[in-house]
Order: sequence, then structure tokens, then C-alpha cells
Amino acid sequence: MELDEAIMKRTSVRYFLEKPVPEEDVRKLIESAIRAPNASGLENWIFVVFRSDEAREKLYELIAEGMEVYYRAVNLPEEKIEKLRKRMYEEGMFRAPVYIAVFIDRRVRFLPGKEFDEVEFIWSVESASMAIQNLMLKAVELGLGTVYIGVTSFKGIEERVRELAGLDENHYLVGVIPVGYPRNEPKPRKRKKGVDDVTRFI
Repeated sequence: MELDEAIMKRTSVRYFLEKPVPEEDVRKLIESAIRAPNASGLENWIFVVFRSDEAREKLYELIAEGMEVYYRAVNLPEEKIEKLRKRMYEEGMFRAPVYIAVFIDRRVRFLPGKEFDEVEFIWSVESASMAIQNLMLKAVELGLGTVYIGVTSFKGIEERVRELAGLDENHYLVGVIPVGYPRNEPKPRKRKKGVDDVTRFI
């Protein structure tokens, strides 16, 4: 598969088959991820793979909790939140055979001095985000689906994901990526804006 095809085919997949993802393919995803550009060459990312039934179920509960926080934050009525619960627990939205949580280690630094704390943190998050994109494009090539989960970063939830991953407060969660074989044929959505809408040439 050509890179351009993978880019155009990539879309958020929220429903997965109950079919294991081979460890070899998980390793290929992470191998692709760590080829991403990273600020100052720090490579301060950590990929935690949740595969066991127990670990996945605990993480799934935290995703569901984060989704409720998200929907309440945008003042959705209770009946819509109830529909979300149904999609989660009856239809299995976001339930995947593998979850990859991507963290950065804040202690791994390049620039000395506290005045660079914020910019180095931003660079590290950007680096991990590029790694996630690489991972997602490789998944398309392997016939796998992915989706970015950001709601696990909410206060009170992120700490528990870190604990589940066996990491301490020096680590920051950039995102959780469910990985699996799509339940249905993925259909990439059109973007609301085209190139001309979002580009300025100076």
C-alpha cells in the first residue's frame, strides 16, 4: 500500500471484531511509531500495550468514564448520555483487542533551566503525537483500525491510567489508541474544509 493511499484511507474506527491482533503486528505499529520526528532526538515516549483481559477491561471502564465527563462538559441531556452508555456497554464502542497508551517521560530533557519547561513539554507532546500518526498509518497498511482517545487525559482519569500502566507522576499520557480489525468497512469522512480554506501563502 502506498503512503498516499494509507493517508486517504485512515479514519477513526470505533467498533472492532473480537479477533486477536498478532504481537508481531503490534510490534510493527510501535516500530513505525518510533520512526517519527522527535524534538532534540530525545525519544522520551513510552508505549504501554494493554492486551490482557483484566487490563483491557479496567482501561475500558476509564474510557467510558472519560466519555461521560466529555458529554457532560458539553451539556448533553441525560437521554443522550444514556445512549452513549448503550453504545459503550451493549454495542461495544471502543472495545478493542489491544490498547496502546502513549506516554512521555517529563524527566528526559535537553534544554537546562526551568524557563524551558513549558516549551520542552509541548515539543514532547508534539513528538508523541507524530508517533501516534505513524502508528495509525501503519495500522491501515496492516488492515487494522484505530481511533484516538483523548478523554483518558481528564483529571482524575489520567492518574488511574498511569497507575494501570505501572508508571509514576513523571509520565504524561498523550493518548490511548484502541487497535483491532474493523467490525465494518471503514469509510473515511470528507473534511469540512479544503486546502484553500486552511492555507495561507505569504
